[in-house]
Amino acid sequence: MTKKNNTDALLSLIIEGIEEVKGEDINILDLRDIDNNVCKYFVVCSGNSNTQVRAISSSVQKVVSKSLREKPWHVEGQETSEWVLMDFVDVVVHIFQKQTRSHYDIESLWGDAKQTLVESNY
Repeated sequence: MTKKNNTDALLSLIIEGIEEVKGEDINILDLRDIDNNVCKYFVVCSGNSNTQVRAISSSVQKVVSKSLREKPWHVEGQETSEWVLMDFVDVVVHIFQKQTRSHYDIESLWGDAKQTLVESNY
């Protein structure tokens, strides 16, 4: 599998993991055309409680691990579950509680990125 196909597969599995536990407002930020980017994509989503944020994080980890046999290189924020960051190197996942997401507003910070809102199937 090529690197590009691997990144595409990773992105789609992350979305699947988020949707499995009804994560909301999924937004993909394409950072590939931005100078000094930290990765290729950010995936940003919201949960309604620290329990749901933890469940989303768990689901993403399970779905990606099962299909690609990959684990995140680094995970932060699971203690409080206000904002969990999962670093898969090419793709970084940000799982927020709603008020924390609006406070940090990372979509605006990366305003030059091409953004794609994912239509949820539920």
